[in-house]
Amino acid sequence: MKKTYFTLSLMLVLTANYAQNSVTAKADKLFESYQYVAAIEEYTRLAESKNASEYIYKQLADSYYNVFDSANAAKWYAKATSKGKSDAETYYRYAQTLKILGKYQEANKQMDVFAKMMPSDARAKEHLANPNYVPSLANNSKLFEVAQTNINSKGQSDFGAIVTNDNTLYFTSTRNSSNKTDNWNKQPYLDIYQATRDEKGVFSEPVQVKELNTPFHDGPITLSADGKTMFFARDGHSEGQYEKNKKSNIKVGQQGIYKATKVDGKWTNVEALPFNSTSYSFTNPSLTNDGKTLYFASNMPGGFGESDLWKVSVETNGYGKPQNLGPNINTADRENFPFITEDNILYFATTGRQGLGGFDIYKMDLSNNTTAQNVGKPVNSEKDDFSFSFNTKLNVGYFSSNRNGNDVIFSAIPICKAEAVVIVSNVKTKALLANADVAILDVKGNVIATEKTNSEGKVKYPIECNLGYGLKVAAQNFESTSSAVKIDKAGIATVEVALKPLEVVITDKEVILNPVYFEYDKSNITAQGATELDKLVKVMKDNPSMVIFVKSHTDSKGGDDYNLKLSERRAQSTVQYLISKGISQGNISGKGFGSTEQKIKCGTNCTEQQDSQNRRSEFLIVKK
Repeated sequence: MKKTYFTLSLMLVLTANYAQNSVTAKADKLFESYQYVAAIEEYTRLAESKNASEYIYKQLADSYYNVFDSANAAKWYAKATSKGKSDAETYYRYAQTLKILGKYQEANKQMDVFAKMMPSDARAKEHLANPNYVPSLANNSKLFEVAQTNINSKGQSDFGAIVTNDNTLYFTSTRNSSNKTDNWNKQPYLDIYQATRDEKGVFSEPVQVKELNTPFHDGPITLSADGKTMFFARDGHSEGQYEKNKKSNIKVGQQGIYKATKVDGKWTNVEALPFNSTSYSFTNPSLTNDGKTLYFASNMPGGFGESDLWKVSVETNGYGKPQNLGPNINTADRENFPFITEDNILYFATTGRQGLGGFDIYKMDLSNNTTAQNVGKPVNSEKDDFSFSFNTKLNVGYFSSNRNGNDVIFSAIPICKAEAVVIVSNVKTKALLANADVAILDVKGNVIATEKTNSEGKVKYPIECNLGYGLKVAAQNFESTSSAVKIDKAGIATVEVALKPLEVVITDKEVILNPVYFEYDKSNITAQGATELDKLVKVMKDNPSMVIFVKSHTDSKGGDDYNLKLSERRAQSTVQYLISKGISQGNISGKGFGSTEQKIKCGTNCTEQQDSQNRRSEFLIVKK
């Protein structure tokens, strides 16, 4: 990003704080001249030697850190800090790489060490006050789907994109290689470009807005609702507005805001706003839909930090006095790139609030002055994310990020939010079922979350209305079922699920089936027995961790030895049947008990009715 726009992507130059020696001289020279890839090769060779030192590990880690290879940086930082003798900044960088890798708890441990070594450092204080903010940001509900646009140039900076209601995109870029180079960053000066957006969101080949571009910086811009008035940033050199540094003899120009009007398809009547200055900058304007208020960024006196967000009234005969947006938005660091939507939502970029890294994009509803909200991933990343705009009519936003190395324009499509309300009942009695398990599944059938219904048989899930979802509903002693989720026009999906009671009772101790009958003096499974055992098969497949022990009993007729052998054959026949139906051998076992454990204790004088009750199979739950 451009230094002149307070958005410089600061390249961290890590210099060695240990004495160099002849062994590391070649690698150190490469490192200090910012040739990190070549330095990695040399340090790696040294790190693999028997005499590798903490210094070599640290330099190798720092080299990887500078080329944004977090995995390898973390690996070598771990080695560098293993003896507990590293400097504070090494622990800090180690923590940053771990955060990028999603290892937040490990990162916090390194930040704890850093904070202990540097207790007065602002980073240390912020960490101690709220050490676990990164996971909370990462877990926030996603607000946008993002995609890289086709408007970007190769190796140049593209940002400040806004799209009008007639699908014209304006943006700012350094792609004009014929421009002279800005000595500050050795890139061409910024120019204003425009392109046309088709119905698929694809842009035509961009062209310069030549009547607005000068040999110096021009852009970004903002437009009135009717598209006839433009406010844009411009380098003071273009208008001969600068101060000359006496020591360096360099002409220092500031950014100012200018106004232009569209006449016969061309931008003309360019005029500077009256509060522009040669002492401080005004840039990145954004105009409200009614055209009465202009938001912008400035480092003018009266702010809270390096750059703040301000606003000024646009009046019939001029402009009001610029007003700072106050401490609810501005911090002691940098705020920039304001954009105000038609419905009064302010988007802006900041480095002064806890974020994922670099500039993060925040939003705030100015209608009710709510707390500023980090828009989260995937809009924000560990790099600089900035220059967010949003067209409410077209329902599309654009922002820039240097997450891939250069400032690139991304599109941001809002994710439609909805709510799925699931109501579970008994199909026979219509009674609402509490404690039913309701799992919501993605379009591929993966379980996203599982909740239990409340006392009213309800459970609610937040969902995205442009994705497909399914449900899997189960309750004890009911047949489980699946259902699709359909969303109505109000953004609510109410799904009523009626479960059919099982002809099986599951208690804490056993699964109770109807009697499993065998033919007289036989142990083979009958058709009736198979029907009942199939119910047990379903129960066990619905509960794959369940372990069952089958106890088979006979009546009191016949001798004890005969009854034991007959019941054992029946128990093993039952076990084998269940295994044949797909139940794991480790989840089912059985044993015959003959008539030794009568349900109705009647000895050898049992009636036919008593014998019938004693002649049974039991399915005990060893493990649920």
